[in-house]
Amino acid sequence: MGDLINRKIETKVVQTICRECRVGCGMLVRVQQGKAIKVESNPSYPKPKDKLCPRAELSLERLYHPSRLLYPMKRIGGRSEGKWQRITWDEALETVMQKFVSAKNKFGAESVALSKGFYDRHADFVSRLGNVFGTPNVASIDNTCYIPSATARLMTYGYDGKPDLTSLPDCILCWGSGANPPVREGGKLIVVNSLRTEAAKRADIWLQPRPATDLALALGMLNVIVNEKLYDREFINEWTVGFDKLKKHIRNYPPEKVAGITWVPSKKIIAASELFTAYRYACLMNGNASEDTYNSTQFARAISIIQAICGLLDIPGGTIETEGPIQTEATGRDILRDKLPKEQEAKRLGAEQGYLPPSELWSSIVCKPVEVHPQHLVTAILKDKPYPIKALGILGSNPLLTWSNSRKVYQALKKVDFLVVADLIMTPTAELADIVLPVASYLETDAVIVSGMGTGVTYLQAQQKVVQVGECLSNPEIIMRLADKMGFCEYFWKDLHAYLDDYLKPIGMTFTELSSRAAVISSATRYRKYLGKGFHTPSGKVEIYSSLCEQWGYEPLPVYHEPEETPVSAPELLDEYPLILTSAHEANYVHSQDRYLVGARKKKPDPLVIIHPDTASRLGIAEGDIVYIENKRGRIKQKATLSDGIDPRVIGVGYGWWFPEKGISSMYGWDEANINILTDDSPPYSPEMGSPKMRGFLCKVYKADSQL
Repeated sequence: MGDLINRKIETKVVQTICRECRVGCGMLVRVQQGKAIKVESNPSYPKPKDKLCPRAELSLERLYHPSRLLYPMKRIGGRSEGKWQRITWDEALETVMQKFVSAKNKFGAESVALSKGFYDRHADFVSRLGNVFGTPNVASIDNTCYIPSATARLMTYGYDGKPDLTSLPDCILCWGSGANPPVREGGKLIVVNSLRTEAAKRADIWLQPRPATDLALALGMLNVIVNEKLYDREFINEWTVGFDKLKKHIRNYPPEKVAGITWVPSKKIIAASELFTAYRYACLMNGNASEDTYNSTQFARAISIIQAICGLLDIPGGTIETEGPIQTEATGRDILRDKLPKEQEAKRLGAEQGYLPPSELWSSIVCKPVEVHPQHLVTAILKDKPYPIKALGILGSNPLLTWSNSRKVYQALKKVDFLVVADLIMTPTAELADIVLPVASYLETDAVIVSGMGTGVTYLQAQQKVVQVGECLSNPEIIMRLADKMGFCEYFWKDLHAYLDDYLKPIGMTFTELSSRAAVISSATRYRKYLGKGFHTPSGKVEIYSSLCEQWGYEPLPVYHEPEETPVSAPELLDEYPLILTSAHEANYVHSQDRYLVGARKKKPDPLVIIHPDTASRLGIAEGDIVYIENKRGRIKQKATLSDGIDPRVIGVGYGWWFPEKGISSMYGWDEANINILTDDSPPYSPEMGSPKMRGFLCKVYKADSQL
């Protein structure tokens, strides 16, 4: 007996990848008796960190949290009553299959919609299932998150450029991002942000535009760069088309005029333009802040043009075309796009709007899945037009918090005949479902991760399963099992490892072999690849004047359009709503995730609205007061925090907030502090990508009569 007590408890260390964000840092997980007990940074990985970030440090609390969904559940009461019964995976998937097939048989495959929110290649499984099932209605928030910028880069210079931070550029222009990029000693940093971020605090120049006017500012900088001849003449002459048209076009955006639109002084516009172009090796990195406005795609076109005319494409420290060790983009083969009949694709909700990609020519540049934008799906559910949506599957997403016009989303989710949700925990969206499926976290599944680790280099890494919690399955496993139930097994794989091995075939390696490696596989960065192959555009050159935009009916050169509900477009609203709303992702959270984690809430317990001290004083608001934020669509409550790092005419509203601790009686307070109660899902949308207006509009703030 003593020997048993004194016997050393066996500990193993599993090497895996953190997936709390897209960076993909190396992680070591210590496991005792089948339970993960410690996570730490892996010093043998590229760009090792002394310690994990705050979100990664919470991995074990997230893994073993009492709120985790551990088994499939079916609703036994009314929606949002919180009454659930545990069922088997077989019963759950059989129910989903029957509901989907029944809707297809009675109303057509288009009456079944899918929605994806998780990133990486897992999302391709949802599109693959939709295509073989026959529905054109696979929804995502791509039109407000990354894809407008990626699309603009592809149309302009033919690849989805990444900043080459590994080479430590001489100058970095960080635009609309919460990132705090590394700057070499003696290097320069320019930050464009309506909020004083950590990067803005140390910037050499900080430009603070009126929210949603980024395109005007970019056109003003182009005016300076062109008129002062700060561009790379040799690159322009040899590798671009349309520069002469640009020269004429940007006469409409002199710094003085742009200053009036953006509130950025003309001297600062000129200074930033001159500083950025003073260095041979510089890069521009942008975040998502401009992608939920009418000008989303054309803003990204404008900054792509800035990079191009300065000769900063595919050079050390510039905007590079990464070459991964394996194909990383979704392809037609991956998602089986050819399995969706043309007559079904034509039924896609919102197809009449003419969003990208509008023609087969787009497939020659990038095979981006054709997806439905949330506003069109929600409207179709509520109006049964152009046809009814009878069943909806949501995987890795919390639309009640993350889609615009949340009250309308709530009505749609309550109305749809059948709703299945797959997630880690019972979210407000999941509480409206008929079937809930428990999803594995990244510590509970194997995967192949393709990541830049925040650099311009591409790494191929094995994310290894550490433990099993309950009966949780990864999203690919859920979809493969559901596909098998539906009779689509020939289009998928027998299990997860079969898929991973198939994915790794191009490099002649199995997942077991990849996971046994002590180091990751990285791509060698080659620069100026266009010298040998040109640019992957119709002309083979950088298209300043876009032939694709012209062909497809979009503006071939970026034109600034004033958004709706601003001081300029709707001055009649100013008396009632004198402030302008913007928002930012919060450092401790990813979108609406992790509000249930004690570790995260200790660091950021409440939703905060940033108010300038002068504005707060005028409104009788003090630090820590609970305030209402209101516009013509509704009002929410958040806690005031005062900062002179915001314009007195602007407020910065916390994003993604709900309150798991409040329980089911209030649906976890989903509508109390949720910024999307205030956002709009009505037209006009950006012509290219259908981006709705989610910032830059008018609102008011006043003290609340109750607590959070």
